[in-house]
Amino acid sequence: MKIRLASVICFLLIATVTTAGCQKHGLRGKAEPSKDGQTYLVVEDDNGGACGPIFVDGKQWPHKIHERGPIVPGRHTIKCGTEIEFEIPPATIFHFDYWGP
Repeated sequence: MKIRLASVICFLLIATVTTAGCQKHGLRGKAEPSKDGQTYLVVEDDNGGACGPIFVDGKQWPHKIHERGPIVPGRHTIKCGTEIEFEIPPATIFHFDYWGP
């Protein structure tokens, strides 16, 4: 019984350590912890590229595809042909990569 309990505790400890700090993937993209505690957006996909400039919260996004830019955490809109709402958790780098339904 002692060996089984020790094995379970060891497994739980390893599982906790290996999943801490992992990326969290949602419908619109993935969020990973930022090392400096700030919040960033990285637009990974330009919705096919033929939609013109990308707008975030009604303003043209000044950063290139795959380049991170500072942003406040919370609810945002992104538009490039299609307008989509999404949420960015605080202190993360959010990689927006899905324009679909």
